[in-house]
Amino acid sequence: MLGEPEYSMNELFAQLGLDSSDEAIDNFIAANQLDSEEKLTEASIWTDNQRMFLQEEWQKDAAWVETIDELNVRLHPDA
Repeated sequence: MLGEPEYSMNELFAQLGLDSSDEAIDNFIAANQLDSEEKLTEASIWTDNQRMFLQEEWQKDAAWVETIDELNVRLHPDA
């Protein structure tokens, strides 16, 4: 039986319409660190469509949730 697919950070960035190369992802994360109080899905770094995708996938606890959680951790290094 096949389980939920596992998505990489590169695939998440591609899904969000962002450059999905490893270097671009590292640069994006370094340039967009969030305050510990700022929620990932409410950050001003996203377009409305990107924010909606992140919110919907997070709420559904869908296949993307582990990768979104990893992105959240990487954007909140001080949390």
